[in-house]
Amino acid sequence: MKRFHVHVHVEDLAKSIAFYSKMFATEPTRREADYAKWMLDDPRVNFAISTRGGEPGVDHLGIQTDSAEELVELKARAEAADLALFDEGATTCCYASSEKHWITDPQGVAWEHFHTLGDIPVFSQRQSEPAVQASACCAPSTPRGKPVGVPVKSSSSCC
Repeated sequence: MKRFHVHVHVEDLAKSIAFYSKMFATEPTRREADYAKWMLDDPRVNFAISTRGGEPGVDHLGIQTDSAEELVELKARAEAADLALFDEGATTCCYASSEKHWITDPQGVAWEHFHTLGDIPVFSQRQSEPAVQASACCAPSTPRGKPVGVPVKSSSSCC
């Protein structure tokens, strides 16, 4: 089974945790000084917030798989659709080690497909180096060097 994933950059983590905890009627599953995550079953979503990155708003969307086989299936779909794919393989990000790849939709929205392998004690740490002080989530950059993400929408429009 798969789980929808949303990662949002926030300015005030404490206020955002209070808001989302009330909205989801539960406290975060994981809470760090710069990050919080809710693993909800209804709806089935991995909802994460962090103070890392640029402008507040949605950073990226994704699909988290429960098995390595499901991740292989998502990768095969992307390749069959001839989508540009950035394969990170085994990596770390957002206090977890995982296997992942990225695709980008026609509007430039980054989509992360990943299978979580375990928790780690730091936001991002490579296998052979000490803790990395990442300034944003682990979404790959565009050719212009800017993080691939969802533009922050104006509050004057709806949906």
